Amino acid sequence: MEYEQIIHEQRDGVVVLTLNRPDKLNAWTRVMNHELVDAIQAADADSSVGAIVMTGAGRGFCAGADIGDAFGRQLDGEAPSGSDRPVVNWVELVRSTKPIVAAVNGVAVGVGLTMILPADRIIASEQARFSLRFVKMGLVPELASSRFAPQRVGFGAASDLMLSGRMVDASEAVELGLADELCAADELVDTAVAKARIYGANPARQLRWIKQLLTQNSTESDVGTAMKREEDLLKEAYRSPEHREAVEAFMAKREPDFRSLGD
Repeated sequence: MEYEQIIHEQRDGVVVLTLNRPDKLNAWTRVMNHELVDAIQAADADSSVGAIVMTGAGRGFCAGADIGDAFGRQLDGEAPSGSDRPVVNWVELVRSTKPIVAAVNGVAVGVGLTMILPADRIIASEQARFSLRFVKMGLVPELASSRFAPQRVGFGAASDLMLSGRMVDASEAVELGLADELCAADELVDTAVAKARIYGANPARQLRWIKQLLTQNSTESDVGTAMKREEDLLKEAYRSPEHREAVEAFMAKREPDFRSLGD
């Protein structure tokens, strides 16, 4: 698939996806959504890829939904066509695919923030700014951000961010836990790729299982259920070629080669 609104690049086992509408601060469109889904699914199916980085071109990461594309026709009473509808459930995709690191280079507003809250790590440039400003548009949060934001920052801070719609700078975002790490603007993508490469060096099957457990158990109130999920996957892991390779590598005092096993 040829992409119009994102750039696809592969750096030694890491796919870098760059939102590419810099004149619009990479405002989200349905086309962009289709292209991101396609690129993530392709990376997930490619055994040469260990992890994914998402970033933005120009001054912004993603300034929210493109008002005309996302809301204009809706307000005019025009029903979305089949091609307008989301290709897959975005949150399910992000939580089930290979590790995703978000490299936030500039403003991340509305969907520009909620689309990365389920990511495995959020790294913010010193120039990044964040806002869950749905209330300013007469809307409510989406993409399960009313779950993921409190998980990241706590109930009180999430309430403040969503009820005020205020903008926070990169330093405050890291202090709150909205972002995980702060770095210089000129080091952002390299830092994100390095982190993604660390994740991607591990076996893809087990990475997906770990993400699955984190997704299910982070809100599980029953400890026994959480343990049962772990035990079931641990049984599978013991029988996996990746576990065998890890043990054999340890005994032979060498580094394991998980990539040769495929996904």
